Amino acid sequence: MADLIAQLKQTAEQHVTGLTVIAIVGVGFIALRRWMAGCVCRSKARLDGKTVLITGANTGIGKETAVDLASRGARVILACRDMGRGRRAAEEIRKRSGNGNVLLKQLDLASLESVRRLATDVLATEERLDILINNAGIMMCPKWQTEDGFEMQFGVNHLGHFLLTNRLLPILKKSTPSRVVNVSSLAHERGKIHFDDINLDKDYEPMRSYQQSKLANVLFSLELAKRLRGSGVTVYSLHPGAIRTELSRYLSESLGPIRRLVWGFLFRLFWPILKSPTQGAQTTIYCAVEESIANTSGLYYSDCAPKQPAPQACDDEAAKRLWDLSSSMVGLA
Repeated sequence: MADLIAQLKQTAEQHVTGLTVIAIVGVGFIALRRWMAGCVCRSKARLDGKTVLITGANTGIGKETAVDLASRGARVILACRDMGRGRRAAEEIRKRSGNGNVLLKQLDLASLESVRRLATDVLATEERLDILINNAGIMMCPKWQTEDGFEMQFGVNHLGHFLLTNRLLPILKKSTPSRVVNVSSLAHERGKIHFDDINLDKDYEPMRSYQQSKLANVLFSLELAKRLRGSGVTVYSLHPGAIRTELSRYLSESLGPIRRLVWGFLFRLFWPILKSPTQGAQTTIYCAVEESIANTSGLYYSDCAPKQPAPQACDDEAAKRLWDLSSSMVGLA
């Protein structure tokens, strides 16, 4: 009998230990998910009578940003490459926001001609542009080229937005106070601008290219803010967080089998704790509407707060050099 009682006691203790471990893991998982979710934009600012243009607004954080800003009363222009997906997104945004003033315009950032057409259209048809959100992007694709012969990630993530922003500056200046919001990434911290091989023809690697393009976003914001000082147009760049979006859809095409296996495992492992698109849109929304930063320009944000970017993203000389190179590449110089 004593042996039976001892065995039952030992079994009970094992169950209690197992349940304790499960409880600790569960609590830790919930805490990690809440921490990964980041902050929420608390601003109640209305945007009635304002016009917003968002690139890549048919999916992910671009679409969630559009829903939020439309809910605040803004006239929202969705600038999308795929018009079929864009039409479906526009209808969803109208329904979710209760705002029918959501427009769709075609934009392929891999084509400078498409960028010019959109800018010309906006300048001709819109009376004002209060917020420009450069959100669209491509991540870790194979060594593809844009229509104009530029490396795809640098061309889409930086050069397309660089040209679009410069072409829309007249209407942004006319609509002051106005804002330019550039969606960058924490990846910029490992980035380097390869001025002597900007298209990475000598040594292309998908992540190296992505990091360069995201660093370019922050440097562009830095130089643009300097050039627009005193104009009434303010500039913001940001890291949206690690998000469950389609941005990584090209990984299987750009990586070898071993790296593809590793990345696939990591994505499946961390997928449950990544931000949702709604959570990932919060810092973009914050930079677009937060009243307390209306007179602040050129800073980098993460989780709805200013954050110090990497040292190479604070290099004024590199920012100016990148501006001059970009101007030459897109035909502004």
